[in-house]
Amino acid sequence: MSLPRQSRRRAVNPNPLAKNRGLSPAEDSIPSSTPKTRTTAERGGKKGDYKPISKEFCHDGFTFRQIAREGDVAIYEHKWNGCANPSVAYEVVRIRRREAREIKGKIIEAAEVYPKSEAWGVDGFTLTDKDAAFAKLRQIFAASRAEKSPT
Repeated sequence: MSLPRQSRRRAVNPNPLAKNRGLSPAEDSIPSSTPKTRTTAERGGKKGDYKPISKEFCHDGFTFRQIAREGDVAIYEHKWNGCANPSVAYEVVRIRRREAREIKGKIIEAAEVYPKSEAWGVDGFTLTDKDAAFAKLRQIFAASRAEKSPT
């Protein structure tokens, strides 16, 4: 059974000065006191050098914790924080990569990103059964390997 996916997520320890800016965990994880440098200098400028996706983050009262990853496919355990005995769901996601870019003079480094809401059902799936989540992870991982291998 699939449940609706929540919209954008926020890192567990986001930059307190970035509150209410609507930034993704990757965009919001650099403390404001950190001196800014060009992404090409920080990451060596090599294609394929991306900041890893957060392994744990919170959004809209939910905590998401990565419990498995195979290549670019991961499972996040999804719990509601407003209950003493919360139910658990599992989000199986295909991790995507976003290239470095500059927005209003600010360099946003290249990073792995969680799927957007619009991609749910293609790049992300919510399941209530842990075994079903692991089966979905294996299915997506196998399909991604098949796409990459020469025929």
